[in-house]
Amino acid sequence: MEKSIIIAGYGGQGVLFFGTTLAQAAMLEGKNTTWIPSYGAEMRGGHANCSVKISDNEIASPIIDYADYGIFLNDKAMEKFEKSMAKDSLVIANASIIEKTPSRNDVDYLMIKLGDCAQSIEGGLLNIVTLGYFIKKTQILKKQSALNALEFVSKKKNPSFLKRNLESFEAGYNFE
Repeated sequence: MEKSIIIAGYGGQGVLFFGTTLAQAAMLEGKNTTWIPSYGAEMRGGHANCSVKISDNEIASPIIDYADYGIFLNDKAMEKFEKSMAKDSLVIANASIIEKTPSRNDVDYLMIKLGDCAQSIEGGLLNIVTLGYFIKKTQILKKQSALNALEFVSKKKNPSFLKRNLESFEAGYNFE
């Protein structure tokens, strides 16, 4: 099994944190993984994306030509990366702010109000709600691996966010 994921949104939405956590969870399961970040010079409001590959075997190249999964947190992300999705791939899009109509009929779209879910939690975080939702829907990795990775990455980045991250993950994981 080798799966590729593109995660994209505005700088400040936690796109890179999402990707780092996903790659860490893959490593905890003994899988091979790559993580490549890309972002503009702006700290917030610019565009940010990352690509993650997860595989049971060695990964020949970290470059993603066509992704199996797309996580799009805003209109610009969907507009830019929709063409990078493989046929029969899955896109999870934040319908709370994405107004763009999906343009491809060979891709499965889950247009979900993930931002609304995040706002329903005190201090809810869109990226982590989306991570929980992604893990539940795809089962690409085990829930416990994702939670362990989230704890590890949170403690490295900002330990005070751990409780918010765990609550946001659970909300996304249980969101319908």
